[in-house]
This record gives sequence, C-alpha cells and structure tokens, in this order.
Amino acid sequence: MSRVAFSIGNIHIYWYSICIFLGMLTASILIFRESKRQKIDEDFLINLLFYTILFGLLGARLYYVIFNLAYYTKHPLEILAVWNGGLAIHGGIFAGLAFIIYYCHKNSKDFFQILDIFVIGLIIGQAIGRWGNFFNQEAYGPITSITALKNLKLPDFIINGMYIDGFYREPTFFYESLWCFIGFIILLLLRKRKNIKRSQLTSFYLIWYGLERVYVEGLRTDSLMLGGLKVAQLVSLLFIIAGFTIYIYSLKTSTKKKKTNQR
Repeated sequence: MSRVAFSIGNIHIYWYSICIFLGMLTASILIFRESKRQKIDEDFLINLLFYTILFGLLGARLYYVIFNLAYYTKHPLEILAVWNGGLAIHGGIFAGLAFIIYYCHKNSKDFFQILDIFVIGLIIGQAIGRWGNFFNQEAYGPITSITALKNLKLPDFIINGMYIDGFYREPTFFYESLWCFIGFIILLLLRKRKNIKRSQLTSFYLIWYGLERVYVEGLRTDSLMLGGLKVAQLVSLLFIIAGFTIYIYSLKTSTKKKKTNQR
C-alpha cells in the first residue's frame, strides 16, 4: 500500500497529510456553523480557530518529538517530516487548550461555551485523522490472524493494510476512529437536549475519549513511553478525572442557580 496519494513533479502528497487536512476542515466547518448559530463574533472565531489549529499542530509534533528525543537528536532534520507521522493528539489538545484559555480570557468570552462548540469538531476530526495512521501503517495493535480480522467484518482493504512486516495486526486506528465517530453522534444528540448544561459536552468528550484511549493504548505496540508506563494511558486517566470533575461542578452550579431563582 502506497503512502503517497499523488505526486506533482518531485512533490509528493501523502495520504497522512490529506487525512489530517480533511479532519481539520470538517472540524472547522462544524465549529463555524455552531458558532454562527450561537452568535459568536466571527472575527473572534476566525482568529481563535486559526491559532488553535496552528498551536495544536505544533504542540502535537513537539509532544511526539519530546518522547522520542533520543531518535530526533540524531536525526534533527526529520523533526520537520510530519508526513511520516508523529502527531500526538494529546500534545495538540494541550497546546490548543492553552491558547483557547488565553484567547477567551483576553476577549472576555465564556470559556466553556467555546469548548462545548470545539469538542464536537475535535472528535470528528480525530475520527477522520486516524485514517492517516492506516495509510502510514502505524498505531496498530498486536499480531493477530486473518481469520480474526475477517470475523470483525472488516473490509478487505483494511485487512490487507493490516499486513505489516510479515504479520497481520489489530487495527487499533480503526477502533479509535469508530469510537470517535460514535462519540460525535452522541455529542450531536446531547447538544439538542433542552436540559444540557454548560460544560457538559466538554465533560462527556473527556470521559468518552479518555475511556477509549486507556483501552486502545493498551493494545498498541508503538506507544509513547515514560519509563515503563504508556504516556497516553496516564493522560487519558487525567482526562477521565477532569471530565467527571467538570460534570459534577456543572451540576452543583446548576443547583445553586435554581436555589437562587427560587428565592
């Protein structure tokens, strides 16, 4: 399976880059549509989205490089070769979140209102972007059999793509993509509920993605490591804790408002 989608002279366009771009484009369109519905200032949103994506990409790459520093100190020019893979979503989330916090504070905007809009775009962007790992033949799980893969009712092109270095591998990229897509549908349904409270979409995203990543990362064979621990699992546990904390806080805040209104 070729990693190159097409070439223009000596310039190669990789499937990985296309998948990442399509993920960001889809996320941006959804964010713009919902922001317009909620009457978010357009100039504010354009600047926020542009720099969040920029810092998110930089953060995703820096995060990956830091946890592979021994390799990149010997091959420094490859730090720029992002088409070969190596964008860690957790690094992108942290960097993007830091900018959102800063920019919302600077412009006196409701931080959680913005996050509730962004997480829906983020999760579908992740679902699409994960296919870049498929074309790069990375983010896969342990050795398995062709029979096991066929029992999952996977299309033949996925099964064939999971034949890596002489063995069939579990398609953990697909597990995460599917989980994120399901999470996207649930978030859309939750958003329509009249009793949904501020920050609860954000809390759902953190819990939903955190649970999935703890499990899937346990299967992956190419995880970023911190000693003998998988970094993504540790971060995902923090996501789950943060998600429940935000959810409980939203309930308490809502209860206080009700009591105040009843007086």
